Amino acid sequence: MDNSRRLSLSTTSKISINSNDNNLHDNLDNELQAKQDFEVNQNDNVEPSSRRDFLKKSILYSTAAVATVGGVTKANAEYQVNPNNLPPHNPEWGLKWGRDTNHSPYGYPSRYEKHVVRREVPWLTADKKASVSFTPWQDLKGIIVPNGLHFTRCHGGVIDINPKEYRLLIHGLVDKEVVLTLEDIKRYPSVTRIHSFECAANTGMDYRGPNLDSLQASYGMVACSEWTGVPLKTILEDIGLKPDAKWMFPEGSDPAGVGRSIPIGKVLDDAMLVYAQNGEALRPEQGYPVRLFIPGWEGVMQIKWLRRLKFDTKSWMVREESTKYTMLMPDGHAKMYNWAFNAKSVITSPCPERDWTKTKKGPIIIEGIAWSGKGTITHVDVSIDGGKTWEEAEFTSVQLPKAVTRFQFKTKWDGKDMLIQSRATDDTGYTQPTTTQLRAARGKEPIYHRNAIQTWEVKANGEVSNAHVYEV
Repeated sequence: MDNSRRLSLSTTSKISINSNDNNLHDNLDNELQAKQDFEVNQNDNVEPSSRRDFLKKSILYSTAAVATVGGVTKANAEYQVNPNNLPPHNPEWGLKWGRDTNHSPYGYPSRYEKHVVRREVPWLTADKKASVSFTPWQDLKGIIVPNGLHFTRCHGGVIDINPKEYRLLIHGLVDKEVVLTLEDIKRYPSVTRIHSFECAANTGMDYRGPNLDSLQASYGMVACSEWTGVPLKTILEDIGLKPDAKWMFPEGSDPAGVGRSIPIGKVLDDAMLVYAQNGEALRPEQGYPVRLFIPGWEGVMQIKWLRRLKFDTKSWMVREESTKYTMLMPDGHAKMYNWAFNAKSVITSPCPERDWTKTKKGPIIIEGIAWSGKGTITHVDVSIDGGKTWEEAEFTSVQLPKAVTRFQFKTKWDGKDMLIQSRATDDTGYTQPTTTQLRAARGKEPIYHRNAIQTWEVKANGEVSNAHVYEV
């Protein structure tokens, strides 16, 4: 193997945030106003380096943590300690009556968890209607994301629908065209499945280089929930599907009228009409009262506020599958119909929001999540030296098809720099590519379906930043 290496110069982001860190705990519900000075510098004309200093020199450093994401979490994780509440004293909460048992008929988290919220990247979208808010994986445990923390991606804002006025039209190449109410849909036999859910642009901001020092902003467009609804196959068996129906077009009733063409094979495989998430009715931002759910495929195909399903012989070539959600390849052609997600993983602890600045040297546990839209995660490896060596991680949760899986890796930290990575493999035999491999195959412009191995650089002082390791 050629031992030469090439350095690709860093991409930097400069962001100025107007906020008062001292009042963050009391003002999380207020909209955080940001003024951005966003600058990107790139230079790929570099000199080769030797294997010895490869790991030292072949890293892309992201120099600006996004204060609206990382800073909030860190600031609100700090609460003053009253020594009188520590042993051997009797704590104040045990010396007086608590709130009434049903003080809150719909429960809510402890006020000490108020920092655990979805967040936006203010400069990412032109407005707050066609926008996205990100899941805070740095603050979560397990594989199920609470409904209030599941990331939200909308193209025309969040709408409210009276369930009594809800109607779903099913038409086109079916034997019997129908208009179903919510109650009609609920009369069909239901199923409950646990699956991950990912936006095609998740981690897409890092295609050209490390952009944001934030797990939440980089990986927060994936979540995992328990979904309840009716298999579409059940309804189609009831009303009849004509043999020449090859595609389905679902359309939402939001102002954007989002729709995508879906091949009939997937429709009859595991597509669902979903009306419940994690045991309760869908939230408005997740498509209440009914959304389409297509396990393992792009989030934009999981049409919210579903108003109709049309069946035909060909795809529709609508906006969200022609001018959008296509991947621009190095040869200038756009790759279309990029549906299912390949295996992917990321370390959730440590990460920029949850660093090791207060961690003692010695034994330590590295934690992460892995998922695949094409199968079940079967193997995860972890590297602490930027991919020079790998060791197998252990699973700490169930391993389900097309769902998030938890893993951990036990090691020791000696207070020196680390380059921490994870690499997932699913039961199709597919293994995550390196950044170099993905860039060679797709270039820098695709935006969507980025699943390269993620690197967190842990510095000697415990700070964690986003980094890319390239090897040529």
